Amino acid sequence: MSFELVAHTADVAVEATGETLARTFEAAAAGLSAAHCESIPGTGDRFETSVSAGSSEALLFDYLDELIYQRDVRGVLPTDHRVTVSEGDRPSLDASARGVPLSDVDAREIKAVTYSEMTLERAGAGWRAYVVFDV
Repeated sequence: MSFELVAHTADVAVEATGETLARTFEAAAAGLSAAHCESIPGTGDRFETSVSAGSSEALLFDYLDELIYQRDVRGVLPTDHRVTVSEGDRPSLDASARGVPLSDVDAREIKAVTYSEMTLERAGAGWRAYVVFDV
């Protein structure tokens, strides 16, 4: 599982890969965390969330959107992501993250996840995701 922040005009993009769909979602979420700030302290408590959607791509979008929502509601930066994906007619996931208090980080605001240029596809023996965030 890995991610790379990619230069993008006026926004920030994350290219994430993983051996499984769940690891790819974790990598994309880790990229979202890294897009917020350069250094993430070890503080914070874990929280859980669940998401379902009409497709795997919509599930990735909704999951990342949920993390931004949790950031705003809880006042935390979600990090150290753990995801379990259930594929099928209506894909879903159960996830947890460590919520680092925003007061503990020097974070820039990520406003939203976008569908602009978003891709989620099989790549070799695993998966690849490309996601653009509005800053």
